[in-house]
Parts: sequence; structure tokens; C-alpha cells
Amino acid sequence: MEIFSRTEELEALRKRLASRKSTLFYGPSGVGKSLLLAQVMPEFSHVLYCSVTSSPQSVFRSLAELLAARHDSTLLHFSKGHADILHRKSFISLKGIVMEALRAANYLVVLDHLNRPSSALAAVVNELMLSCFTPVLAVARSAHMEDAGYVLPLLPDRSERLAIKNFDVETAKSFALEIAAHQQLSATNLQSVLDSVVKSSEGNPGAILRMIAMASQSKYRSAGHIKWSPLYIDFLMQSAAANAV
Repeated sequence: MEIFSRTEELEALRKRLASRKSTLFYGPSGVGKSLLLAQVMPEFSHVLYCSVTSSPQSVFRSLAELLAARHDSTLLHFSKGHADILHRKSFISLKGIVMEALRAANYLVVLDHLNRPSSALAAVVNELMLSCFTPVLAVARSAHMEDAGYVLPLLPDRSERLAIKNFDVETAKSFALEIAAHQQLSATNLQSVLDSVVKSSEGNPGAILRMIAMASQSKYRSAGHIKWSPLYIDFLMQSAAANAV
């Protein structure tokens, strides 16, 4: 399925990547940040996308792997043409090589899945932007930037931030109907359930997708009827467990 009703957001993200300006890209979990990035990034050959951003070590090792996959000339020079030996290098040595490679080229780094990034991770972002002259798109799971952590002060201006929000009610209703039709979901109380899904999700597309997927499971069905209450309770429990990780 194509991305639903995100034309303006896609264009705004496209402009940010084209401008090569560091940006805080934020929105609630499940709103579609990674999905929008996956749609737009193939248009830009210079983007390095890091999905594992739990620590400085994970960031630099991920960047090293990405640069090796691109046969980056600076990286190959420091590894004497054998990029496979990089995994044997110490973190400090690897970090130095990656920073040299970034300084020598015009990359843009995307750091996805930042979840209350620590001061150490914020220091990495600062090093990339200031020491490597490399713009960073920092992606935070937050509706109001509260989960941007120590990265937030690095991008203080409104012009350095791009928000993606949940769908409004009407868009959420249309999205829920399309997903239900795509999954060929049917039930005697389908419309009532979809109304409940839209209200309970607060327009979050990821939540809508998960609840509609759950509605097709036999444990939430009885004689062609969707058992909304147990479905929603299980959804809340699963969401709480996922957010606790």
C-alpha cells in the first residue's frame, strides 16, 4: 500500500534532506517517521541511515558498515583496502576513521529511533555536525519533543525542527476504512469497532494498523462479531510493554 495522506509531510522531509540542514524530526511512536524516511531517502544518494542508535558505539559501527558498503575511498584507505577488518578495530580507532571519511565527503546522517538520547549520544550528534561538518537528521519518538533528550538543545530553533502528527479524525476514519478493506475485514459490528479504533488511537496510524490486525484474529471473534473490549485491553497491555523497553 502507498503512504496514506502524507503528501505535505513527504515534501517537507524531501526539502530538509535536499537543503542539507541538520533537523530534529519528531512525532509519536507509530506515526510513520521511519516509513516516510524509507520513501524519501532513496532519492538522495548521500544519505547514511542508522537505525541502531542506542549508544555512541552502535552509531559509529553502523556508520562504518554503511561506508564500507558504499566502498568509501577514505574508509578503504585507512583499512588498507580490506573493509572486513574494521570489526576488529577498537571503538576509538573506528570512530577516528569514520570521522575522517565523513569530513572527506558530503554525506548526511540519519539517526533513527532516538529514545531519550543520553548526553553521550548528544555529544555524537554534536561531533558529527561540528567536527565532521556533516548534517544530521535526528529522529525522536515524541509528540512534543520531550523524548528528544540532550539532542534538543543542539537544534533549538523552530526552523531546525520538523514535526509529524497523528491524523485528524476524518483522515483517521478514511485510513481505518482503507486498512479494513485491504485486509478484507468483515464483522456485524465492523463500523462500531472502526469508530472505536479511531477514537482510541487518537489518530495514530500505527495504532490503527495494529488494532485492525488484531481484529482479524480468532481470539477476538465470535459468530462474526468482533469482541472489542478484550481486543482493546490486550492492545493497551502490548503498547505498555513495548514502551517500557
